[in-house]
Amino acid sequence: MAIILTVSPPSSRKTTKKLSIQGALCAFVLVVTLVFICILAWNSWNTHTAKLHEAQTSTSNMAKALAQHAEDTIGGIDNVLVGLVEMWEQNTRESTRLDRLNTYLQDRVADLPVLDSLSIYNEQGKSVADSWGTESKKIDVSDRAYFIFHREHVDRGPYIGPPVHSRYTGEWVITVSRRVEHANGSFAGVALAAINIQNFRSFYESFDIGELGSIALLNDGGTMLVRRPFDDALVGTDMKNGPVYQYYVRNGPVGTTVITSSLDNVERIYSYRHLDHYPLFVSVAFSNDEVLTDWREETIRFSLVSTIVIALLWILGLHLIRQIAKREHAQSELRAARDDLERINGELAALALEDGLTGLANRRRFDAALDEEYARAMRNETPLSLIMLDVDFFKKYNDEYGHPQGDECLKKISKTLKTASARPGDLVARYGGEEFAILLPGADTAGAVAVAERVRMAIQAINIVHAENVGGAVTISAGAASFIPFRKNNSPADLVLAADQALYEAKESGRNRVCASDSSKRQA
Repeated sequence: MAIILTVSPPSSRKTTKKLSIQGALCAFVLVVTLVFICILAWNSWNTHTAKLHEAQTSTSNMAKALAQHAEDTIGGIDNVLVGLVEMWEQNTRESTRLDRLNTYLQDRVADLPVLDSLSIYNEQGKSVADSWGTESKKIDVSDRAYFIFHREHVDRGPYIGPPVHSRYTGEWVITVSRRVEHANGSFAGVALAAINIQNFRSFYESFDIGELGSIALLNDGGTMLVRRPFDDALVGTDMKNGPVYQYYVRNGPVGTTVITSSLDNVERIYSYRHLDHYPLFVSVAFSNDEVLTDWREETIRFSLVSTIVIALLWILGLHLIRQIAKREHAQSELRAARDDLERINGELAALALEDGLTGLANRRRFDAALDEEYARAMRNETPLSLIMLDVDFFKKYNDEYGHPQGDECLKKISKTLKTASARPGDLVARYGGEEFAILLPGADTAGAVAVAERVRMAIQAINIVHAENVGGAVTISAGAASFIPFRKNNSPADLVLAADQALYEAKESGRNRVCASDSSKRQA
């Protein structure tokens, strides 16, 4: 029987081996390609997320700064109106006094460049005093929204009206007004401050928000006061049905979201913030396309480089290493940029907790510290004390020596407060205006009264001249309160109220003295 043997030729084995190597190489290239695609997608997604987060952080910080600017602007003007109403209601309206009042209004407008004009109108809406001079006596504002509001409402607070064309200049203005009353409480007219919208436009133009970004200031009713980019036709427009306003209504005073604008159909990253004390809110927006422009260009570049690296993998290994090195360098720069951003945010947060005039803790920091110390005292069952201080007859001091000198007086008092109450853990804060607060963790009523008395004597000892005060020097009145917090029995607000009532008692008892609250005495 014949046996037939079949032997594969050497060339066939070599071909099989060659195909196996080619398969391995193909598999290797395929794996490397998949790895590169995954890396590209991961890096692109991370960069995309980082860009959006960076834009959200920037718009949020910018909205916070713009809200503070509007708060400070309106607050400063409102303070002028408060003084103007008080001056008008307390003084007779003789022609000589009106002449002096016109001069006073002109000086206030000169002091506050943001102001367009200051005016007083009688109950018929006729101008009786203003910063423009006698030629404006024919002005009648009885049809204006602010005049009608004050005539029909007894509220003495400020009213921020919709934007109107000034009847003095024809320019768009934002009005801030307060009600003026006769001695019997009846309506006597309106004190009005007008802000030229151009002031807000110029300020908003100083921010880098790109070509398609926007900044808007609206009131709580959804009326557009001013917007960048500016469009005269949009001033005074009702935006209640707009997506940004609707999002604000649903989500509260602070927020960030991505919305397509109803005005120009541009998709933007919006951050908004409501003012703390006035019925306005600010929105800041960056265009999504502009925010992601660099990211798209970077993604395209990475895709091209990755394609070239894959195609020339065997001969461009060094090029691959260089690309990895470049990526590491880019990531290092991103980390450095992130660290810088965190440092800047930390510095901004610290500034936001400090009073700009006195260098003391501001109201925001005080409120946070009060809540924190209250919780700690509740856990440890230890006393918590608060001193509220007020400069005696400070308005008379400002009237006698001027606001700049009044600011210097507050600075000296603040410096004295820092040194006179220097116990570690205590917090000295400017509560508002000429009122200060000292938070004393662990101190009982006797300790708080002792600190308050030491502060009172120290301020009296610096001997700041005050001709309108008893003794001819600046003094303070103080109220002290203390209790051991118990859940559902008291609250931080109760401590503030008790200290404030004690301060009121000190002022009613003749000023330049320290009083302790009755609840503190009973607990002591």
